[in-house]
Amino acid sequence: MASKTVIVGSKVGLHARPASVFAQAVSNSGVTVMLTTAGAKTINAASILSVLSLGIEYGDTVTLSSEDAGAETVLESLAELLASELDT
Repeated sequence: MASKTVIVGSKVGLHARPASVFAQAVSNSGVTVMLTTAGAKTINAASILSVLSLGIEYGDTVTLSSEDAGAETVLESLAELLASELDT
């Protein structure tokens, strides 16, 4: 299993637009990606409703993981996306 831990960089956290941008990127990747919060709640990261339900804020630490082959590159790309400001 590949995993990547990242600190959320969007000033509004993963709400509305940032959550949509992130979930769409996960969906487009073709890889099954799970998102786990510091509180150990895990969801499918391609589901915008699930991402929104976590209430992830700016500066929160989350972990992306996948059991799919070749997921390391995808997780790295998604981690970079999460670390950036997505509400622009």
